[in-house]
Amino acid sequence: MKFRLPYRLRVLKSRLLRQWETEHILRARYRDLFGEELDSANLQTFTEKLYYRMILMNRHGCPFFTQLADKFAVRSYVAERTSPDYLIPLLWHGTDPRHIPFAELPAQCVIKTNHGQGDQIFLNQLSVDQTAVQRTLRKNLKENPFWRLREYQYYRIRPRILIETLIEDGDPLGPLDYRFWCFNGRPHLIQVDNRNHSINPFYDDTWRKLDLSYRTKFQPVSIPRPANLETMLSVASDLSRGIDFVRVDLYNSVGKIFFGELTLTPVGGKIPFTPAEWDHRLGELWDFDKHLSEVQVSR
Repeated sequence: MKFRLPYRLRVLKSRLLRQWETEHILRARYRDLFGEELDSANLQTFTEKLYYRMILMNRHGCPFFTQLADKFAVRSYVAERTSPDYLIPLLWHGTDPRHIPFAELPAQCVIKTNHGQGDQIFLNQLSVDQTAVQRTLRKNLKENPFWRLREYQYYRIRPRILIETLIEDGDPLGPLDYRFWCFNGRPHLIQVDNRNHSINPFYDDTWRKLDLSYRTKFQPVSIPRPANLETMLSVASDLSRGIDFVRVDLYNSVGKIFFGELTLTPVGGKIPFTPAEWDHRLGELWDFDKHLSEVQVSR
């Protein structure tokens, strides 16, 4: 008769194997990117601290960061820290695609999951294939984005469907996404992006363009300073307060600010900064304390 471990022991074994495998993968990825081992005892650069944060999350769990990464759960955080006015209007949410009230939705809207990455469906009621939409959502709900880049904040999100109002600014690749890189509650950098990620300009908090990028292919552009930049900086500061590093993503649609998401591990750590000196400059901004980080990720 084949011996079978009790359920709790099987769960513990699976968790320990996942933790060991994930840490091994993260350290190997860092080594492949930079040609050296991650020195956990002497963290200096931004990417060193980012990878070690990912390792800490994997070791200890991160309920708080899971809430921030959950596009549904984070709405209450945004409403409490700033104002519900910055939230994109939520038309419907649920866990079963068969229950989507297609007939009650506006002509255009956006469907996504609360744990997905780039899985938006831009719904046009004039040409919608409801069966295809439901099939895609069933597939997306089964996926766990943790396994792609081992970003643990996504691991325990309970999948849910969100349907939101479509936000536009007249640009076919808009609205522009203003990404505020915040350290200890202060926005230091602003990265501007569009829907297909074909641009990559960075600015400081006074809107001075910076010699900085991490994409190899992008269109060189200059984005005009937003008239409501100070308000966006204030919103980003409120949402990042008490967090050593987080990227606050905001949309700016015809002068109206909308919350996008909070990003804790940009690009899963695959950030080849150009020029490379920015890795050290941003590392200096990140006041990284190992003990405090352990408390932060596990609270």
